[in-house]
Amino acid sequence: MSGSVNQRKDTGAYYIQWYDKKSMKTVKVYRYNGEKIFHKKTANKLLAQMQGAVENGTYVLERYTKQRWTDTVPFVREWIKAVRPTLSPATYKGYKSYLKNHIIPYFKVNSNLMLHDIQLDVITDFKNQLPLQPKGKFNVVNCLKAILDYAKRSRRITVMPSFPKKSTYQLVEKPIVWLPEKRQLKILEQIPEEHQPIFYFLKYHVRRPAEACSLHREDYQDGVFTIHRSISARKLVAKTKTGEIHTIPCHPDCEEHIEKELMKPIISPFLFTNPRARKPGKRYTNEALNNIWKVACKKAGEEIDMYSGLKHSSCSQYINERGLSESELQVITDHARLESVRRYAKTEVKRKKELMMKNIINIQDIAKNE
Repeated sequence: MSGSVNQRKDTGAYYIQWYDKKSMKTVKVYRYNGEKIFHKKTANKLLAQMQGAVENGTYVLERYTKQRWTDTVPFVREWIKAVRPTLSPATYKGYKSYLKNHIIPYFKVNSNLMLHDIQLDVITDFKNQLPLQPKGKFNVVNCLKAILDYAKRSRRITVMPSFPKKSTYQLVEKPIVWLPEKRQLKILEQIPEEHQPIFYFLKYHVRRPAEACSLHREDYQDGVFTIHRSISARKLVAKTKTGEIHTIPCHPDCEEHIEKELMKPIISPFLFTNPRARKPGKRYTNEALNNIWKVACKKAGEEIDMYSGLKHSSCSQYINERGLSESELQVITDHARLESVRRYAKTEVKRKKELMMKNIINIQDIAKNE
């Protein structure tokens, strides 16, 4: 078996002389758990661990030679500091919560686990211990995945470990809830006229509420909206959720509402301003939009959340009521992937029944002709 215990003459410290087959080099390991080795018994213990790791297939040289970030928790804390400038406020807030409530506590209890020890079995145990719903577990484990990806790119680990398959989370995709256009319009009619423009924008252009709230007057030129801002954790950010810039022509049925906004006295750079807002700039907030929507729904006798009543409903209407194809809807919505619009194409129950009845009639006609 490779490896031997040796002692330095100058300091009296022990070290392991080790031949690494992967790099085909002989290396010297001077530390055990981050500390210099001054007892031969400790050196023999380290050598036995290295030899055992080779036998059971868990050997990684960097675990023994890297002096920095041998412990998981310090690395995790430095990771969030390093990536913070690249994250949106909402993503940073979510990651901080995942670290504080789940990731750091787990690796504090399992303090013997270093970065190289985080393999599929450890990740699975971590996932199973999370006191969260399936979607919550999926998000936290994805945060751990981002941490380990950073560790690999920083050369703190040599191989990215395998992660549990998505099917193990038992995620259930909820069916899209949407309203036919007639019912949707009845809700919009109940919204006070001063607030209608931003809601009609959301209906006809199927954008996120945060994008509508962050739109500036300068973002609308020659009948075209340039969507390149958003609101994240209540802060204005200079990029959309996906980081992409979208150019959307103004829908003809929305032009009148946009003109009303442009005719208002310029009190801020925002295109849609809330006359009842107290904050500087008087831009709408997601909370304000939701409150207005809930009151309008109550008056119209409907019960549906704003996102479903606007974006989901308009997308579903394009396919189920107007007969657009999935690819045509993708062009309108600017979705990057066709799979993202496919869920809107699930035919409603009424239409399924019509097709069933049509099939029965066709079979009966064939039987008569025979």
